[in-house]
Amino acid sequence: MNNNQIVPKDPLDEKILYPEFNKLKESNRGLKTLLSTGGWNFGTSRFTTMLSMFSNRERFVSSVIALLRTHGFDGLDLFFLYPGLRGSPARDRWTFVSLLEELLQAFKNEAQLTMRPRLLLSAAVSGDPHVVQKAYEARLLGRLLDFISILSYDLHGSWEKVTGHNSPLFSLPGDPKSSAYAMNYWRQLGVPPEKLLMGLPTYGHTFHLLKASQNELRAQAVGPASPGKYTKQAGFLAYYEICSFIEGMNKCWIDDQYVPYAFKGKEWVGYDDAISFSYKAFFIKREHFGGAMVWTLDLDDVTGAFCGTGPFPLVYTLNYLLVKDEFSSTPSPKLWFSTAVNSSIGPEMPTMTRDLTTSLGILPPGGEAVATETKGKSAAMATTPRSEIMTPTRTPMTFERHTAAPEGKTESPGEKPVLPVGHLVGSPGGIAMDPVHLQIGQKVTPPGRKAGVPEKVTTPSGKMTVTPDGRAETLERRL
Repeated sequence: MNNNQIVPKDPLDEKILYPEFNKLKESNRGLKTLLSTGGWNFGTSRFTTMLSMFSNRERFVSSVIALLRTHGFDGLDLFFLYPGLRGSPARDRWTFVSLLEELLQAFKNEAQLTMRPRLLLSAAVSGDPHVVQKAYEARLLGRLLDFISILSYDLHGSWEKVTGHNSPLFSLPGDPKSSAYAMNYWRQLGVPPEKLLMGLPTYGHTFHLLKASQNELRAQAVGPASPGKYTKQAGFLAYYEICSFIEGMNKCWIDDQYVPYAFKGKEWVGYDDAISFSYKAFFIKREHFGGAMVWTLDLDDVTGAFCGTGPFPLVYTLNYLLVKDEFSSTPSPKLWFSTAVNSSIGPEMPTMTRDLTTSLGILPPGGEAVATETKGKSAAMATTPRSEIMTPTRTPMTFERHTAAPEGKTESPGEKPVLPVGHLVGSPGGIAMDPVHLQIGQKVTPPGRKAGVPEKVTTPSGKMTVTPDGRAETLERRL
């Protein structure tokens, strides 16, 4: 953004990146691409200036339509972190809503005039209730936006004095921070659940333990563990780095939060794997949310060379569970794991076939969203078209709690603001990408499942979205 206009981040983007990115539509007719502006490192000052006057906003809106149509994008994503915070004045909470209203109206007018599909409008927002209360008019955002990505990660990290998981599915007593809590909080504020996308991280946060003998959850810590070989950021590891990092470590499962962690000596990491992604996918389906957003594509094992489970093991798992037709509406859902979807619990990664059953409970804001074990109940899972507002039933869907063990057996698994990862993160091979969105309802052709390093992997930066009615996917390029 420059002089209240949206502009490419790099001069070469218009000549190289945008055409390559949108060329993906040639192989997928349902693909929708969005251009995103903002982010943590972008700051707030340019948003504040643009929002301050109607003429500035008008200039921005006109530039958006021109840029999107010129380069064949299908919509805009706003990544303003955050209205009314981080140097942004309190009035930005309301001027941001004005911008959304003006963008939506301009998109409608342009569509009517040109007889083209209306441009899409989305935003990425905080999952922290303290930030949400100050930054957003949630009900209005739910009315104006086509979908909303909840940043339900970076909930704990090395800036804290005790270990905690980056993105737990459920809350613990005394610690409400969790993905379920964030999603439920936005829903309780009046946002249609089918417009809410849960953020899932393909990375973990590390800690340096105070004492090697105290290595449990909420153990005392004194900063971050060593930086990763490729990401080179203290306290942070990409999933492809985690696969190597946890070799020889003690791997544990947090029963109540449905996520893993590992430790060795004084190093501790809380991360997501295929199993925790699976539980989150079940939760999204059970609660009738719109889908998932992944931060980021390049932090997954892009080539399959690091984790040995094929290219994009985490994103593949999420896609498999959210979009497969046979998983859409069955009274007793089953998850069939292959070598592409393996647990990180245990010294090896065996092939396994098993049912997952657990009760996924949701409580209103102020209460605890926790996992409880129940037997013998199930619930059909279905999606709702985006135009409808639905209050889903709360019939519990049950899963048995267990994790993978060697040889195919199962065993019982023994106020800092959100700090999003920067836009472009280095990965082996020089690939740099942004978040991916997956929404329930349409099949996406998964990547090949053969492990190994291909001669060349080209994956554009972006988000993917599949709409609940099964008619569109979205890849999103950030500015």
